[in-house]
Amino acid sequence: MNPAKHFGLLSRGVFVGAAFFALTPAALAQSSNDDPVKSIPAPEVSAPTGLEAKPEAPQQTSAPAVAPAPTAATSGYTPSDDTKKLSGRKLIDAPLANLSGLDAAVAEKLRELIANRGDRFFSNRDERNAVEAFYRDRGFQPLWLDNGKTVARTAAAIAFLKKVDEDGLQPADYAAPNFDVTDADKLAEAELIYTGEVLDFVRHASSGRVHPSRTFRDTEYKHDGLNPLDSLNKIAAAANIGETLAGFFPAHEQYKLLKAELAKLRGKGEVEQIRIPQGQALRFNAKAKQHQADNRVPALRERLGLPAKDDKFYDEDLANAVTEFQKIKKRKADGIFTNDVAAALNPVNTDKVEDIILANMERWRWLPRDLGNSYVITSIPGYYLRVYQDRKEVWETRVVVGAATKITPITTQEMSFITVNPTWNVPPSIVARDYIPALRQDPDAMKRMGMRVQTRPDGTLHISQGPGDGNALGRLRFNFPNKFLVYQHDTPVRHLFAHDERAYSAGCIRVQDPLKYAELLMNIARPGEDWTQDKIKKMYGTAEHKLDFKNNVPVHIVYNTAEVRDGALIIRKDLYKVDAATIKNLKATGNERRQLEVVIKHPDPTPSREAQSLDEFRYQRSTGFDLFGIFRR
Repeated sequence: MNPAKHFGLLSRGVFVGAAFFALTPAALAQSSNDDPVKSIPAPEVSAPTGLEAKPEAPQQTSAPAVAPAPTAATSGYTPSDDTKKLSGRKLIDAPLANLSGLDAAVAEKLRELIANRGDRFFSNRDERNAVEAFYRDRGFQPLWLDNGKTVARTAAAIAFLKKVDEDGLQPADYAAPNFDVTDADKLAEAELIYTGEVLDFVRHASSGRVHPSRTFRDTEYKHDGLNPLDSLNKIAAAANIGETLAGFFPAHEQYKLLKAELAKLRGKGEVEQIRIPQGQALRFNAKAKQHQADNRVPALRERLGLPAKDDKFYDEDLANAVTEFQKIKKRKADGIFTNDVAAALNPVNTDKVEDIILANMERWRWLPRDLGNSYVITSIPGYYLRVYQDRKEVWETRVVVGAATKITPITTQEMSFITVNPTWNVPPSIVARDYIPALRQDPDAMKRMGMRVQTRPDGTLHISQGPGDGNALGRLRFNFPNKFLVYQHDTPVRHLFAHDERAYSAGCIRVQDPLKYAELLMNIARPGEDWTQDKIKKMYGTAEHKLDFKNNVPVHIVYNTAEVRDGALIIRKDLYKVDAATIKNLKATGNERRQLEVVIKHPDPTPSREAQSLDEFRYQRSTGFDLFGIFRR
């Protein structure tokens, strides 16, 4: 690899833009991104949906800004005080190890290169500081060489990195330099180049090849990252370098299961599974004199693993097998073989499935390495919420997520409190998109819906809805303060939970069984208090109650279009086109590929003041509503 590969490449870091801020509970109470009440249907308008696979992503109102190189405050870890002191300090006088022959010459050259030209090899400042400390502490003794020749550690690392395609990374990104030279200068350069390659791998394996901001606008994962100095020391001390390097990949169960599915998929080669054509729906009727017959039945029995028969009847055994398959696919389990079931049974293009698995493995690398002892997983494409306690799944319920034009963010946050009888403060996006047009058509619309409308001094409208059975948030709101202004909540619109696809909200997440969810969370967050559903339900009324947590609960909102469940691989619809963008980025080449780790800042999606305002004179004249929200009628 040419050392210029790293020159000018900004390191992976967390960009803190002026448009984004840490939301406090108080701020959360003032504004939140949630669903408009059903009395005014949301118009079908185009809204940001995240970075699409196409270059002209709809949410880009201006070119995304490249974030500056991260500082120590924004990088993934905090360097030790000793490492910090090295930054910018000459190492030329640091002592060398007691070496002889070519090793002594290489060590002296390493000291010179690191002291004077370290940024040529390591553009990531934290990694450069770590490399300075690492080699200084070992007297600049090479890690990969002994007397000018590669050591067993080097051969094992090279062999391991040639197989990282098994985890969806590209071996070419970590190609070994030419160690087959005798010149001390070239050997020292090769040593540093390969150290850089290995650090690249550690970073990619542990936190992703692509920065999330490159793929999806509304993404924020609080990934601690790995200390590169600790990583180098671990590699240097490794008894088995392959096992040590493999340990940098995520330990999440789903990541491992997807890796196994990827291996199985690649092992199938060109073997084609039988396809079942579309046709009429098949039903089993125990009272019928003769079962339905269809030419597709033999193929259907084979695909479902049932013994072959001489007839073509859709019998009870076949209907039961279809029912079990529907359960696995989270569909209505009625035993009716429809074209939808046929499509789910039929194999899709293996290249496409492979790409989807690789995209999901990449997104698992974005998540924190430790999900928590007790935590919540919410799947956007899976439309489910699962609670884990002591690292074991204890409960699952259905959810409604954001529509394709009103996306739910992909993020990790910490839930810190539950609100009973919440007030809904309509966020600016919904005011501008849904309620301003409704008010212009019907000035009394909000009043009839029981909504309170206030005009702020700057002319923008604030709309809210008080607690009650008809509140858009229902009776419970589950709060994890975040820059996206979203949360989980109850809802008065219950019938949508019966749908297989449930992308209807304006960004927040509606929970099918909020009382059970609240009971579980309260007993996790405040153990020993014996919380029950009845205890929480008794708080229902017209006054808000805030239930603070003693132990915050991590909430991981994931976009898992590929998941292994009960031994079966499930492929889901790419609702927000995140797969398309992830796959495109993973396949990038050249300079575009080198920039994938650079954080980009997306435009602030908050509507303008004008978009949140009415024509004040016309509105006051027609409603008797003054500038400060006081009704004169």
